[in-house]
Amino acid sequence: MTENISPHIFRAYDIRGLYNEDLTPEIMYKIGLAFGNYVRQDLGGKEVAIGRDIRYSSNPLAYSFISAVLASGINVIDVGVTAFGQTLFAGWILKTDATVFITASHLPPEWNGIKFYHSDGVGYSEEELMRIRDVALEKGHNVVNWKEVGKVKSVKINEKYIKFFQEKFSFSKKIKVALDCGGGSTTLSAPDVFSSLDLEIIPVYCDTDPLFSGRPSDPKPKNLTKLIEAVLSHICDFGVAFDGDGDRAVIVDNKGKVLSADVTGILIGKHGLTRKEGTIIANVECSKAVEEQLEPLGYKVKQIPVGHTFLTIEAKLENSPLGIESSGHIIIPSYFLFDDAIVTPLKIAEILNNSEEILSGLVKRIPTYPIYKEEIECSDKIKFDVVEELKIELTKEHERLNTLDGVRVDLEKGWVLIRPSNTSPLIRMTIEADDQEEIQSLVDVFGKKIKEIIKKIQNTE
Repeated sequence: MTENISPHIFRAYDIRGLYNEDLTPEIMYKIGLAFGNYVRQDLGGKEVAIGRDIRYSSNPLAYSFISAVLASGINVIDVGVTAFGQTLFAGWILKTDATVFITASHLPPEWNGIKFYHSDGVGYSEEELMRIRDVALEKGHNVVNWKEVGKVKSVKINEKYIKFFQEKFSFSKKIKVALDCGGGSTTLSAPDVFSSLDLEIIPVYCDTDPLFSGRPSDPKPKNLTKLIEAVLSHICDFGVAFDGDGDRAVIVDNKGKVLSADVTGILIGKHGLTRKEGTIIANVECSKAVEEQLEPLGYKVKQIPVGHTFLTIEAKLENSPLGIESSGHIIIPSYFLFDDAIVTPLKIAEILNNSEEILSGLVKRIPTYPIYKEEIECSDKIKFDVVEELKIELTKEHERLNTLDGVRVDLEKGWVLIRPSNTSPLIRMTIEADDQEEIQSLVDVFGKKIKEIIKKIQNTE
């Protein structure tokens, strides 16, 4: 039976869906043909690197995808089952025309998906993904004759990957790290890298677990109880938890405090970079503390839309020393542009190696502000119109407005960000302010305004 592709699996940054519902081997084959033709015709490419995470469904999907890419006439470097960073490193070091990682990142084990990158580690833009979608949805796909079928070569990248970090990092102090891989793909990379650098490891969920039965693949604070216990009971210098594929890391300080991506990014900007200059990239959901803490040191902070693809694109354009995404993606382009999460804890270890202070002491000097998040129900039909109407009204009332991604209003004591959800019938409101009293005031004013505009547009339909 021929299966149709659902356009909704193509998101702004990647492809995601439920295995055997949204993503089947047959659908994956069609997407692979579309991708192969895109690489050959639009990019003029000849070779791509492909890897996959540890999920049970990743192998059948990968083999189907690889078969289609070969059938389109493109050669494949098969990196195998690896972490995100190892696959992206392979594409980068081998200078392939593109890199593909098959994963659903932090989603539960029944999900899977695809991430696409250029050889320098910059993620495919939404326009590029939609181009692949459009080709995949077409009835016919170009396949080459038997003489032009692509060749596949299996490559084990782990030794080169470890050597890279050995050349970039060295530690004179004994540093103890609680390492929480969550049973995900970093079980295949992080323990080897950390051990090769003589970091003492306290393993937490470091055995590969495709079901994520130890802890969910999303390293939210509520899922890090065992990591925090390990940090405290083993008197670790810090802890780190990775998401399912290894492109996000969450740091826990020596006192068991879970650090936000903003605080981690500020730590790296203040203590981990030699030259305090250049443009730091931060998305519109990042704390105002990023600008307050880093601009006085000599950096400029540039805001971008939410999404890790924007992070890599802007970091390349700005030749940035650091990129911070509020969801946990951090890049330091002096190593590479892609968001391999292993770099973040290694940078924290380097900071501690060069400092007389413990991590909690460094963290204490970084201010944190209360944050409020609310999801307001709004029909998919009108959610974008509601935010556009908000932009018009708020432009009349406020001077400091950012419309890169929804609308963000910067105020004397905080900021408000209002964005339509890309995937759900919702409008998301995020507020950060100096104190809870100011938060409540802003919730009342802006929440009321959103609901009034929703009602107004509903009544005019």
